[in-house]
Amino acid sequence: MVSNSLSLNKLKTIISYIAAIMTVIAFMVFVALRQTDDFSFEPFFPYRNVILNGIKNTIFVSIISLLGSMVLGFILYLLQKSKIKYFNALIDVFTEIIYGTPLLVLIIVTAFLIGPAFNSYNRNLFGVLALIIYMSPYMKNVYKAAFSSISHDQYLAMDLFGFTSFQRYFYIIIPQVIRILMPPLMNNFSLIIKGSALLNLLSYPELFFTIDVAQSRNFAYVEGYILMWGLYLLITIPLSQFTKYIERKLSL
Repeated sequence: MVSNSLSLNKLKTIISYIAAIMTVIAFMVFVALRQTDDFSFEPFFPYRNVILNGIKNTIFVSIISLLGSMVLGFILYLLQKSKIKYFNALIDVFTEIIYGTPLLVLIIVTAFLIGPAFNSYNRNLFGVLALIIYMSPYMKNVYKAAFSSISHDQYLAMDLFGFTSFQRYFYIIIPQVIRILMPPLMNNFSLIIKGSALLNLLSYPELFFTIDVAQSRNFAYVEGYILMWGLYLLITIPLSQFTKYIERKLSL
């Protein structure tokens, strides 16, 4: 009886999600058809390889930005934990500046002002650097939350049992930190993917830029924006679902 009830609830959940997805698709179709009577993605077929390359570049630059922000975020975390007051103040000031700066503005400043100040005009490189810098304070907070989950009592227990540094980190600290780190890391990765669209300002051939170029040639702006929207969702929604899956697995 209980099993049948669970199966019925699962079936209702599946049907509800299918209905919700169909509602969103119907809304997108309605919006598209209200813009033009001859809606078609056919004008983008000749640019499919370029757009595919744009998707690859988006994912590539997002992975690089994620890894870079993880490293820089950990350095910021260590400096904030330092007993040297100057480092504490510097990280606090840096964090407040980043929190108060829109990503678009940071990309412009980094690529067009900071780069040339160091005699470098590789704007794509400094655009990626801007993504890394922008996400690093958020990564720092992720590390802070993860390491603060290790209670003082656990450190006392490790001292009591004479754990070596390797044993502490390998058996106690790292497993707990990873469990807390993974979901916010995946969420930050999704934010980076969406933020990478701003690199089109620097003519970096990511997804937004490639579709924008195709639009300027085929004039199918409505179809282009719908296609762009759908492709970003195809990247971010599976990532979001994967994050939820990891959360469920790590909570067991």
